[in-house]
Amino acid sequence: MEAFSLLLHGFSVLLTWKILGLMFVGLILGVFVGVLPGLGGPNGVAILLPITFSMDPTSAIVMLSCIYWGALFGGAITSILFNIPGEAWSVATTFDGYPMAQQGKAAEALTAAFTSSFIGSFVAVLLITFVAPGIASFALRFGPAEFFSVYLLTFCSFVGLGREDKHKTIISMALGLLLTGIGMDTVSGTLRMTFGSTDLLRGVNFLVAVIGLFGISEILLTMEEQLALKGHAAAISPRTVLKVWKEMPRYWVTLVRSSAIGCWLGITPGGAIAASFMGYNLAKRFSKDPDGFGKGKIEGVFAPETAAHASGTSALLPMLALGIPGSGTAAILLGGLMVWGLNPGPLLFVEHKDFVWGLIASMYLGNVVGLIIVLATVPLFASVLRVPFAAIAPMIVVSCAIGAFAIQNAMFDIWLMLLFGVIGYVFKKIGIPLAPLTLALVLGSRAEDAFRLSMISGSGSFGIFWSNWLVGSITTLSFILLFLTQIEKGISWIGRVLRPAARA
Repeated sequence: MEAFSLLLHGFSVLLTWKILGLMFVGLILGVFVGVLPGLGGPNGVAILLPITFSMDPTSAIVMLSCIYWGALFGGAITSILFNIPGEAWSVATTFDGYPMAQQGKAAEALTAAFTSSFIGSFVAVLLITFVAPGIASFALRFGPAEFFSVYLLTFCSFVGLGREDKHKTIISMALGLLLTGIGMDTVSGTLRMTFGSTDLLRGVNFLVAVIGLFGISEILLTMEEQLALKGHAAAISPRTVLKVWKEMPRYWVTLVRSSAIGCWLGITPGGAIAASFMGYNLAKRFSKDPDGFGKGKIEGVFAPETAAHASGTSALLPMLALGIPGSGTAAILLGGLMVWGLNPGPLLFVEHKDFVWGLIASMYLGNVVGLIIVLATVPLFASVLRVPFAAIAPMIVVSCAIGAFAIQNAMFDIWLMLLFGVIGYVFKKIGIPLAPLTLALVLGSRAEDAFRLSMISGSGSFGIFWSNWLVGSITTLSFILLFLTQIEKGISWIGRVLRPAARA
């Protein structure tokens, strides 16, 4: 009941003309960003983050979260109408969404995608509402050693549970940790890796790096691919919406299963990509008509969209409750909170109740309003795709440059942004993920400070990380996740050895 009363308080904070207007603007911008090839949720949030610096934290985070919700909705439009995944996780949506569009069922596919996205996000927001306060209260018991063990768990889980090659994840994360060391050491006051440059005294700004890694690199990739956009027209009528909604109860098992998968992989660093494919594959596995998948089956749209949106939304849970982002977008939002002077974690629920519960309330309202907007404006946003990319790309680059310069009013940051754009482009070409690098950029300095404080309190002994059951269990779990692949191979090998012996 306490969570419910706090949620009502959040709605009272949210329901002002100013914040409602920002929600609407954020959703429109988000759908626009999601529709454009080469952008997407993380990129849109990274590029548009600087425009929120002049706002109060509640207004800023509500607008940014609505940009994210809008981008999630917008990604389905390109996947279904043009067979171009607006996001990496929307690849699975193209398997049945585009065949439905080819069959003249584009409106049904889009309605199914938007509605299932709403359901997945709604389930995840319910989870955040009722679980996050409990996690935050428990985390108030944490000291420096416990916080470092949680950071270590996050880093190790990205390595052990991620879909990418382990060595590539480690390379990306190591580079991010190395970059956080540039500038002045907060403990000793000594300079590190500045190489005599006065511009590097303040370190590498997280936002500059993110704008380059996500915004500029995607522009370079899209220019290289020279996308030719040819798609199907779509206009959604109330009759079509009601028809799809009438069919949805038949697939309630798929919707529940995909929501559960998405929430789990959102809280852990599995991510929306893994969630969408897992949701799709399990739906196909347990379907009475598995051969219909890939040929325009509406269940093949419900499953990945529900899972992906549940994952993308639930990734905010560990970010708010523990200060640990569950996705690249959550990491960018975490960086924004730190810019506004807010420290995500357990104390956020105690010291900034208006902010936290206003944000959670905006998740409910933003998803409802976002669903209405995308259902009403599909033809408009689909027409955006017919604008030549050569006309759109310069505008995106200019907005990135303005955003990078505005952070510290330094020309050096623009050059740094371009450098990170090239790094992001190279990393994507060779398959090195950017999410671990982003995570390390955000958490690297905090993990270092927690480690140093732990070493001081433990007199230099690593035994501090096994000094009680809480920190010991988290640290042990971290190493298990780090070597999870090797452990699984070892168990499999033992099983193969023991099997002949059992037969004998």
